[in-house]
Amino acid sequence: MRRVLLAVALPAVLIAVWWVVSALAGSFFWPPLSTVLAVFPETWNADRIVGDVLPSLARLAIGYLIALVGGVVLGVAIGSFRTLRAMAEPVLEFFRALPPPVLIPVIALFAGYTGWTSKIVTIALGCLWPILLNTVDGVRSVDEVLRDTARSYRLGPVDRFLHVVLRGASPRIVTGARQALSIGVILMVISELFGANRGLGATIVQFQRGFEVPEMWTGIILLGLLGVVLSVLFRLVENWTLAWYHGQRQAERKG
Repeated sequence: MRRVLLAVALPAVLIAVWWVVSALAGSFFWPPLSTVLAVFPETWNADRIVGDVLPSLARLAIGYLIALVGGVVLGVAIGSFRTLRAMAEPVLEFFRALPPPVLIPVIALFAGYTGWTSKIVTIALGCLWPILLNTVDGVRSVDEVLRDTARSYRLGPVDRFLHVVLRGASPRIVTGARQALSIGVILMVISELFGANRGLGATIVQFQRGFEVPEMWTGIILLGLLGVVLSVLFRLVENWTLAWYHGQRQAERKG
């Protein structure tokens, strides 16, 4: 109960402040929160959720999964072989320095402005780098004693990969995957600003261009709520996959 109260205390305070300040502001561009909440159900009805929200989430899921698989596979390969890492490091540093939104017009030129392809590619490329770089660091940080012990027990390459390398690097991989999820949500919205007429980001922009300000704010609120839900789901998956790691950390603290 104490953890629940701590989790909801700050959001409750912020909502109360928003309610009071927006009611007193008298601004067309910052309508009262009561007005925004009143138009929320009719704005995001079942048809708009099916036509705009679900396709955006589907593109996010596809692009994110592509980045997750590609980032882990490439990261393990680069982190395991010193020569490959020396060859790939300058390229990785170059692309890591590029903000993902900068690549959106370039991707759209090759993949087209309309359709799902350019948006999925944008999300996948933006999510790839944090997963890839954290995987490389995680593989490199695996204890050499564990590797030697696995060889001494004559574990095969597959067993060493699954139980030593991948398991030892998994906390860093999860860290990169968490960072990539936040980037993916941002790119999901930004990618829909180019040549898209459906989707959560495109709908918010259409509201803004039509001066439907309360409806625009409902889209922003919905986007934030989706981010919270995705974060909670990710944490549940993280707690399940890294249960051994969290148990080890707790044992170390008690020790």
